[in-house]
Amino acid sequence: MSDVLEKMKSRRSIRKYKEDMIPQEILDQIIEAGTYAANGMGQQNTIIIQVTNKELRDEISKMNGQIGGWKEDFDPFYGAPVMLIVLAKKEWPNRVYDGSLVMGNLMLAAHELGIGSCWIHRAKEEFESEWGKNLLKSLGIEEEYEGIAHCALGYADGEYPKAAARKENRVFYLK
Repeated sequence: MSDVLEKMKSRRSIRKYKEDMIPQEILDQIIEAGTYAANGMGQQNTIIIQVTNKELRDEISKMNGQIGGWKEDFDPFYGAPVMLIVLAKKEWPNRVYDGSLVMGNLMLAAHELGIGSCWIHRAKEEFESEWGKNLLKSLGIEEEYEGIAHCALGYADGEYPKAAARKENRVFYLK
């Protein structure tokens, strides 16, 4: 089996991270993989925001937890020191699909490079808020974007999870 197919089968979501920061060279490779995701009509209507600033990361985590209704001391990013936020142009009809493909590429690239990842929701609600709109403006992003997801990244703290057995009757053939 090819390395790519094996990585697809072995990647798991990580929910406990070490505090160690990921080198920028590795983050750049992961982000580049995200920019090569398949996208509707080749329009490339997604953007990625890298967050490594601990104060901002913690602020986003707190907001995400409030949106999710979690207890105040719960970190929905499981201690990951890095998050990549994927957004897509709001008026683009394929925004959720394109952003989801970006997320898949980010997580597979991270796995290939020995970095754990986890898809975290609630980016949509974050970037519908004034806080999210102001963050985009502070980056010089004037167009309307919808938050698709966060990709939590870090070095796994503990044993890497094993894949659950695949359920039966999920594939059907029309020959």
